[in-house]
Amino acid sequence: MNANAEAPNPAAVRAFGSERRKKWLRKLYRQRYLQLMALLGVAWMVVFNYIPMYGILIAFKDYDIILPMSQAPWAGLEHFKEFLTDDNLGNVIRNTLGMSLIKLIVGFPLPILFALLLNEIRSARFKKSIQTISYLPHFLSWVILGGILATWLADVGIVNKILLALGFIDTPISYLAEPRYFWTIVVTSDIWKELGWSAIIYLAAMSSVSPELYEAATIDGAGRFQKMRSITLPCIKGTIAILFILAVSGLLNSNFDQILVLRNSLNESASSVIDVYVYQTGIADGRYSYSTAVGLIKSVIALGLLLGANYVTKKLNDTSLF
Repeated sequence: MNANAEAPNPAAVRAFGSERRKKWLRKLYRQRYLQLMALLGVAWMVVFNYIPMYGILIAFKDYDIILPMSQAPWAGLEHFKEFLTDDNLGNVIRNTLGMSLIKLIVGFPLPILFALLLNEIRSARFKKSIQTISYLPHFLSWVILGGILATWLADVGIVNKILLALGFIDTPISYLAEPRYFWTIVVTSDIWKELGWSAIIYLAAMSSVSPELYEAATIDGAGRFQKMRSITLPCIKGTIAILFILAVSGLLNSNFDQILVLRNSLNESASSVIDVYVYQTGIADGRYSYSTAVGLIKSVIALGLLLGANYVTKKLNDTSLF
C-alpha cells in the first residue's frame, strides 16, 4: 500500500479549511442580528453568573468586609464543618425539602393537567378568558400577594368568615401564626400564583402535535380522554421530562421571596429554610464567609440532583438535557 498516496495534501487541507471559514463567516453575517441578540444574553450571563463566581473564595476564608478579599486569612473547610454541625441544620433541611417535595409531587403535575384541559376547550373566547385569569397572579410580586394572603388569613379575614359561616370552625384562627398551617399555605399559594404561567410551555408543546393524529383517532372512535392519554401526553413527554429535570435540580430552592414575606416569629419553626438561613447569617449577621459556604454546599447538591435526574430520565424516557 502506497503511504504517499494516502497522505493528505497540505495545500488541499488549507484550501478546505479556508472555504469552511468563509462559509462560516458568511452564515454569521447573514445571522448578524440574531447573533447580536444572543451576544447580549451571553454578556449578561458572563457579568452576572460567571464573574461573581470569583466570590466563592470567600467560603474558604475569614472574610471581613473592611479588608480586601485577597488579604483575608484562609480558613479552609472550617465554615463547611460549622454548618454541618449546626444545631439548626436538621430543622432547616426538613423545612426546605418538605415544602419542595410537596411542591414537586403536587405542583408539578397540576400545570400539565391544566394545560390538557385547556387544550380541549373549543371556544377560543372562553379559553382566552381562562388563560388570562390563570396567568394574572404570576405578574403580581410576592410582596403584593403576601399582603393579600395576610389579610385573607387573619383572624378577621375572609377565610375565617367563610369557614365560620359554613360551620367548619368554631373560633377564628390566625393561620400565619400557626406553624402547622405554614407548609399548606406556601404550597397552595405557590400553585395558585404559577399554575397558569407554568402551563404555557405545555400548551406550546401541544400546539405542535399534528392534527392528523387526532383525526385518525377520531375515525377509530377514540374519545377525548383517550386522545389525551394516547396522543397528547406521548407527544409532549420530552417537554415534561426536561421540566422535571429542572424541577428536581431546584429542590433546595424554596422561593425565597415567598417565604420571607409570609414568615414571622410565630411560624419560624416551620419557615426556616436554607435561603432564609443564608440571608440571616450573611446579610443580617454579617457572616459572609459562612453564608457563602452554605450557598456553595447548596449549589453542589443541586448540581448532583441535576445530573442524577438527567441520568434517570435519559434511561427511562430517552430524553435528557445533555
